[in-house]
Amino acid sequence: MRAIVYRGAGGIDVVDLAEVATPVAGPDQVLVRVRASGLNRADVIQRRGGYPAPAGWPADIPGLEYAGEVAAVGPGVSGVEVGARVMGLVGGGAQAEYLVTHRRELIPIPAGIDFEQAAAIPEAFLTAYDALVTRGRTRDGERVLVHAVGSGVSTAAVQLARWLGATVAGTSRTRSKLDRVAALGVSETIDTSSGGFAHRLSRPVDVILDFFGGGSLNENLQALGPKGRLVILGTLQGGVAEKVDVARILRGRLEVIGTVMRSRPHDERVPLVEEFIARVLPELAAGRMAPVMGAVFPMTELAAAHAAMEANEVFGKIVLRW
Repeated sequence: MRAIVYRGAGGIDVVDLAEVATPVAGPDQVLVRVRASGLNRADVIQRRGGYPAPAGWPADIPGLEYAGEVAAVGPGVSGVEVGARVMGLVGGGAQAEYLVTHRRELIPIPAGIDFEQAAAIPEAFLTAYDALVTRGRTRDGERVLVHAVGSGVSTAAVQLARWLGATVAGTSRTRSKLDRVAALGVSETIDTSSGGFAHRLSRPVDVILDFFGGGSLNENLQALGPKGRLVILGTLQGGVAEKVDVARILRGRLEVIGTVMRSRPHDERVPLVEEFIARVLPELAAGRMAPVMGAVFPMTELAAAHAAMEANEVFGKIVLRW
């Protein structure tokens, strides 16, 4: 099969489209013919050498989410039909023509959603749902602050927060992205290209989704109201924070919550997938939520896709198709 392969760590020159062995489904596994795959910031960081695949997943084939068709089932698998349209998350290997995954981590693709749209759903919506619902415990009537609000995960988070009954504020360094998020339900926007955000919020928030890590920790704490929850999903501004205002955490009864999806074990992924299928998939099927499609590239134009992501010029998800 064909697959995107990283021949080391570095720039786009380490990326190759190569012929590799097709994987075989084992017990409780299915073989999926991949039709499209989402491109994520993690793929770029892995290419640079900063985010290796977890044990048990392909070390040199990137890709965390896929959409395709079941091509074969492994021993002992029942209730999964060959030809079924499916999508899902994996720890790596999604940017290949075939992959294997556990049968209980499959998500059916609703009718009316094509493979390219489906490939933009798993990482964005599962990550956002986990951050808002499982980790952040967002409730009706609360205020949520979503950073980098034009990204794939953030545009999913805005829709999910509104579905939960929350009001949403968003930040971005790009004015054009802020101009577009009002249609998703963002009621307050802050352009951070010229400064911070905490002092510019109309009032404190209850939940923050943060991708920046150490560089924004203290300002996030300032933006939280009493009993607020800061959910950290990334470290784009560094993994270490200096001079943390611990007293503010104590006085405000604040919570700082870390989460990562890629390395999460199977027994934690399955309940999340099942809950997502029961609660969110019907919303996607009915068109009440939808992935925000920023750009679609052929898999052979991966260099252009990486360049677009690194330039932060795309609003929504970047998808690769075979």
